Amino acid sequence: MQDKNKRKDGPAHSEDLALKSAAAYFGDELIHWLGIRERALRAVPTEMVELETRHMYEDFLYEMENGMYYHFEFESDSISTEDLRRFREYEASTARIYKAPVVTYVICSSEVKNLRDSITEGINTYRVSLIRLKDENGDRLLEQLAEKTAGNLTREDIIPLLFSPLMGGRFRQKERILRCIEVLKNAETIFPQNDIRKMEAILYTFAVKFLDDDELKSIKEAVAMTKLGQMIWE
Repeated sequence: MQDKNKRKDGPAHSEDLALKSAAAYFGDELIHWLGIRERALRAVPTEMVELETRHMYEDFLYEMENGMYYHFEFESDSISTEDLRRFREYEASTARIYKAPVVTYVICSSEVKNLRDSITEGINTYRVSLIRLKDENGDRLLEQLAEKTAGNLTREDIIPLLFSPLMGGRFRQKERILRCIEVLKNAETIFPQNDIRKMEAILYTFAVKFLDDDELKSIKEAVAMTKLGQMIWE
């Protein structure tokens, strides 16, 4: 039976919102970290109105230097047929509006190993490009960051740090989040205070989502000593 103290359901869509916050803050760095070589020219509005009665929202959409549009979606659960139909609809509408080809990347934090990436309906097959965070080793990443001095940390270093609680590895999520908070504390003199607070808030959102009450106490104690904690509990 699942532990009643577990907060896996957490606030509605909290994990997705945290991922979107990280992407909004680290747009270009995120694209490069995901292994995409093309450079983003600009972020494109993701709200589309169809027939003046229905709104459709994509997570993130970028116009790329190669003339294509890259559409990014975050999924914390397995990918369903309905998800793929929704992505296909987004792509078709975006391609029609901007008169350019569109590619959808789905960034998955699910534990599911075999994720659906295509559907075939009629004579057509629709496919997305999957990026599975569990395939990355969060422990190794944190060890590499620990070897760097605070003055050598860059925005490119920080983007995978924020995703590390969702990666694979042997350390528990609580330990990873605590180590991430420590890295950010050491970087407070490098990044603007508002940026540090945003990053700490993303990590705290993951803690609320994934940790039980006892584990969350440790995170609250650590956060209380940070810029975010000072703002919340002063």
